[in-house]
Amino acid sequence: MAKSLKAHERLAERLANIITRLNRGEYLDPNELTLDFGVTKKTIQRDIERLSIAGLPLVIDEKTKKFHLGVNYVGKISPKDIQNFAQLSGITGLYPNLDLSFLRELLDSRSSEVYAAKGYFFENTTHFSDLFKLIREAIQDRKQIAFQYNSKLRTVQPYKLIHHHGSWYLAAVRNDQLELRAYRLSRIGNDCQIQNHLDQFEPDIEIIKQLKNEESIWFGKDKKEIVLSVRHQAAEHFEQRKLFPEQQIMKKNDDGSLIISSRITHQDQIKSLIRFWIPHVKVISPVELQQSVENDLKSYLEISF
Repeated sequence: MAKSLKAHERLAERLANIITRLNRGEYLDPNELTLDFGVTKKTIQRDIERLSIAGLPLVIDEKTKKFHLGVNYVGKISPKDIQNFAQLSGITGLYPNLDLSFLRELLDSRSSEVYAAKGYFFENTTHFSDLFKLIREAIQDRKQIAFQYNSKLRTVQPYKLIHHHGSWYLAAVRNDQLELRAYRLSRIGNDCQIQNHLDQFEPDIEIIKQLKNEESIWFGKDKKEIVLSVRHQAAEHFEQRKLFPEQQIMKKNDDGSLIISSRITHQDQIKSLIRFWIPHVKVISPVELQQSVENDLKSYLEISF
């Protein structure tokens, strides 16, 4: 799993780099790209095919074999859109077939209101591609939808489809509540329907702002700061990227270890991450969280298989 994740991360980073350069108007040579990324020409060719299948308007010079973005599209893809696409294109079959051309939609400002990527994926979504299409339509048309979830009927205002660490979620606001919630798509009933008899909803500016700023599906306004220590053996990973929610490096010690902070809405948001990095990460504060992690481990070790 770790090797697979790293491979998909490299793919996402490579695609993001290529799209960024195309978006700047560069003419790219496949042979030079193989040297830039240390991959085979066949790999670069597959990357080009991914971009073409996704609807990116590429122009290829038959003589030089260099390729570039159509002149009318240069500079029109935002950095966030590039990152989203690079992540969303990571695994064949992950994204529903109905949206193989969704990169072209990114050139339409409305499309960024529908999709967001907050992690790398492993969930096969082809079995609920119809649900994707229905929800996308509801989001764009600002229509409420109703569906069964945990054996209860929910009527919600849909805001965005979000991918988070292997699964797809719908970020929505229930009619009887004012807070944003995440609904896992694989658990939404097949009876999901657009409520055409209800009025269109007006997206709440604060909800939109919250979605833009939130790095996960743990929505909440009251966040707590967590302070953690990171051993020098793992420090490089935390310096290269933010591995914990809203991670900030507070201090780098002489021995190479780090003191970092994270902001969360619920302990469960971070406990699995802490367990993943044991023994290299330990909670400094609050002490109760470190005790909870230790108790979970003790309970696990006491289980007899």
